[in-house]
This record gives sequence, structure tokens and C-alpha cells, in this order.
Amino acid sequence: MKIDLKENERIDDLDIKDYKIIQHKEKFCFGMDAVLLSNFVKATKKDRVIDLGTGTGVIPILLEAKEKGSEFVAVEVQEESADMARRSVALNDLSDKIDVVCMDLKEASNHFGKAVFDVVTTNPPYMTMKGGLKNPNEAKAIARHEILCTLSDVIKASTNLLKPGGRLFMVHRPNRLPEIFEELKANNMGAKRIQFVYPYAGAKANMLLIEAVRGAKPEFNVMEALIIYNEKGEYTSQVLEIYGK
Repeated sequence: MKIDLKENERIDDLDIKDYKIIQHKEKFCFGMDAVLLSNFVKATKKDRVIDLGTGTGVIPILLEAKEKGSEFVAVEVQEESADMARRSVALNDLSDKIDVVCMDLKEASNHFGKAVFDVVTTNPPYMTMKGGLKNPNEAKAIARHEILCTLSDVIKASTNLLKPGGRLFMVHRPNRLPEIFEELKANNMGAKRIQFVYPYAGAKANMLLIEAVRGAKPEFNVMEALIIYNEKGEYTSQVLEIYGK
């Protein structure tokens, strides 16, 4: 399908099922965290999945490519990003499977209903307004800093949307883990799996992947560490496998 690109937009190959995505080279583009999260997600072909803060829609597109879900909703508050996500969905001929909605994730359960999804995925802003340098680019700042939503907002919205026993899959920063546990407990969510991501062996973890279940006790397994680069600065076999190389 022919899709018109706007100024400074480009089409990137996702290296799976010949799917592609539209991105703006001067705005926030997806990173490895989205790819790792899509690999971490456990979902069946029958699951109804919602992605909160979808950006340009990369996670639902990757999940559909991996057959992790049957129906996808992508929620994004920034209209420009939501528009790129819609056009990417159309570009991949997935409009019958992925519905992109521009709205505040805090209102999602009012719009879609409560306890109606099997899976929630989210790659939320990592930094509070107290920490980190705020990017002068507004779109990037909203994606990286808790300007329009907080960690608490994301987990509360996820709980409201999930069916009992439904699963939340999130990528975040390790230094926020105590707060993540607090918010999960406050919202009747129990952590089940955690995987720490390290840039190199021996370095400090810079990402974590977490699965939590609505209504479950917090009895989780810490998975094998995921290391991105080997001593030569090349992707490890773990990462190459995720990318299908």
C-alpha cells in the first residue's frame, strides 16, 4: 500500500515478515527496549492486547508479526505519533487487527471498559520530572519524562483494563524497581517474571523487563540476565536470536 510521508519522515524495516514502520527522524524513534519487550511478552493467538503509550505503534506491529495476540489496541496521547502509527498499520495492511486510538491512557478504561483485555504492554516514560535532563524537543520529552503520566498512572490504568489473571508486560529502569513493586502491590498486581538487561557483562543493569498478573501473589522468578554486547562490542547470541539473526 502506498503511504504518503510527511516532512522529515522515513520508513524503517522491522526485519520481520517484511513489516515496516514510519518514523520522524527529529522526533522520538523506537529503541531496543521496544524490541526486547515484544520478545518478553507471553501471549496466545486468542489474547486481546492493549499497548499503552504506543508511540509510533512498533510494539503492536511486532507482536502481531510474532502471533502474540489476536486483536490489538494501541493508545497514544500525542496526535502526531498516533498518526504515524495509523499509517504504519495501514502500510503493513494490519488495519483489521490493530486499532490506534489517540487518547490519554488514564482514560482508557472509561473508553474501552474495565477488565476487557488479556494483556497490557507498555514502554512508559522512564524518568520522573525530578531526575534527568528534560529534552527540549517536546515529543521526546513526553516520551522520556513523566510529564503526562506517571508510573502510578500506567499501572493503575493497566489494572483497570486487565481481566482477573490478565498480564502486564513492562520495560523500565532498574532504579525504579522498588517503586514498581509498591505500585503493583497497591493495584493488586503480583510480579511473576523479571529479567535484567545489561549493556555488557560486568556492567550495571540499565533496563528491566517485568511481567505482573492481576490478582496474583508476588511470587516471581528472576530470569537469566540478558546481555546486549560481547567483549568485541558486537551483539551477543541472545540479542541476535531476538532479532532473528
